[in-house]
Amino acid sequence: MTKVEAIIQVSKLDVVKDALHEIGVEGMTVFEARGHGRQKGHTEIYRGREYTVDLLPKIKLELVLADEMVDRAVQTIVSVTRTGRIGDGKIFLSRIDDAVRIRNDERGVTAL
Repeated sequence: MTKVEAIIQVSKLDVVKDALHEIGVEGMTVFEARGHGRQKGHTEIYRGREYTVDLLPKIKLELVLADEMVDRAVQTIVSVTRTGRIGDGKIFLSRIDDAVRIRNDERGVTAL
């Protein structure tokens, strides 16, 4: 099993959810996040004063998938979120040793 963590633009959430559902991904956890990478934020003017917005709103998706689904899910996320500009996001992959469904104590991939 692999944990897929994707940091994406807020505006891409619905299209990513729909695309992942189409390929058979059944569950995910979505977090509202703030952060920055190379873009380092930007400056804005509010009521005549300039201030720096250095933590931009982002969405973090977490999915734990059977290994055979990981490449397809990653390609799906990349294909629907890529604009070619800074700020498109990142995807992190981590190995998961085990999963337990609390309701009935199922373990491993069947618990997903």
